Amino acid sequence: MTVLAVTGLAKEAEMVGVAGVVAIAGGGDGDGLAAKLDALHGDIRGVISIGLGGGLSPHLKVGDVVIADRIITGLETWDCHEGWRVRLMSRLPAAHQGQIFGSDIIIHEAATKTGLHDTTGALAVDMESQVAARFAAKRNLPLAAFRVISDDAAHVLPPAALVAMKPDGGIAIGRVLGSLLRRPTQIPALIRTARGSNKAFAELLRCLDLCGVGIAGLDL
Repeated sequence: MTVLAVTGLAKEAEMVGVAGVVAIAGGGDGDGLAAKLDALHGDIRGVISIGLGGGLSPHLKVGDVVIADRIITGLETWDCHEGWRVRLMSRLPAAHQGQIFGSDIIIHEAATKTGLHDTTGALAVDMESQVAARFAAKRNLPLAAFRVISDDAAHVLPPAALVAMKPDGGIAIGRVLGSLLRRPTQIPALIRTARGSNKAFAELLRCLDLCGVGIAGLDL
């Protein structure tokens, strides 16, 4: 019996794919991720979307944790499992609770982040939660999500960050370097983005230690 963890980056999958957890990285390819999930068989106890995310609320800073009570898109809504959410909050009491928005594209502009927060009330955004939620609903499995903020609502992601992720969740170094050569003025923004990600990764690792085996979802 395992918990299925759905991430974007291969690094996230490596971090969370420990005892009691099977982790699948989406790499920014929603259709590909859905196909990977549909191909899974075995005794899955629950599905959790986990990893880094972008801040939509102006009150969130890099390193803050958002535990979802609901996953939303522009047209769809999925409630997270109440018992699992409560368990996560008991282990991560400083986390913020609220909606996470699942997007099919990278939300990189500050104005777009603000607009999403104003129109939906969502606290954070990622590119995998909606895929995880659809799979959980299809299989009638408990759903949870938590994300660590790596870029706040005011931070504009530089062009290099938008091409950095490969379909397998790895980092496309060649594309990043090519983007930097074309637009070297983005280097300070990319350094800031990398620092935010590193801080969020450190917080994610701390949260995983606190949540324990199965990310608090093995025995729901």
